[in-house]
Amino acid sequence: MKIKNIVDYIKLFFKGVFMGIADAIPGVSGGTIALLLGIYEELILTISRLNFSMINEIKQNGFKSFWNKLNGNFLITLLFGIGISLISFVKISASLLIDYPLFVWSFFLGLILSTIYIIYKLIKSWNFINIFSVLIMIIFSIIATSISVNTTENINLFYILICGIIASSAMILPGISGSLILVILGVYKILIHALDNLEIKIIFTFLVGSIIGLLSFSRILKWLFIGYKNLAYSIMLGLVIGSITKIWPWKSENIIEVTNIEIFLSVILTIIGFSMIIIIEKYNKK
Repeated sequence: MKIKNIVDYIKLFFKGVFMGIADAIPGVSGGTIALLLGIYEELILTISRLNFSMINEIKQNGFKSFWNKLNGNFLITLLFGIGISLISFVKISASLLIDYPLFVWSFFLGLILSTIYIIYKLIKSWNFINIFSVLIMIIFSIIATSISVNTTENINLFYILICGIIASSAMILPGISGSLILVILGVYKILIHALDNLEIKIIFTFLVGSIIGLLSFSRILKWLFIGYKNLAYSIMLGLVIGSITKIWPWKSENIIEVTNIEIFLSVILTIIGFSMIIIIEKYNKK
């Protein structure tokens, strides 16, 4: 998106906030939210520009040229929103999922269903490879989101680094939740505890891993978007469809001793989540 004035900065900041909220919830992908809000491709292309050659850009043409080439205003505003919401919402999300799992997952089901509709519209042509990719990614997503949780407590910094690489790659993929990957890898609670207590070594190690993962994986996505856009969206469509099994709100554990009124409210929240994104998507088109 081309940032023209303070209103554009505010809009982009809040898009980052929504991405951070999604990444804080195991089962929801920040990449999905970026796609819904119309900034996904720009985000991937911007991240993929980060490399050591950018240092030469500063030396040869100055910081302003480097910043423009990097799309720095876009990136720093978005990251600021993601960072603030991720740090502030991670504990809130954990509490909401414990106290109101039916309502939280119902709302996000609406978001996921609208994502499926929007990605489907982005695929301009269908062939055997696209259909096969969707089916394979559905299977992969179901398997990835159903792996039993690892509850390891004694984890070293190298493992934290590897988890950062894996989780950051997942965070920019629609349909695969980075925080869910952290739960599966057994470090979600450890990282929340580290954030609460400002354990710098753990936080720094995870951030280094995240940067490595983002820089590496964004280049693969950039390559797909430039040369094989329909295939890229087909892969994402499969990942998002497969993620429904993880966030399905009406599982037996979520509807124990639930009244008909609560079931009705959960359906309404699903409709609200779906409608909200469709409205945002139409607004983005305008």
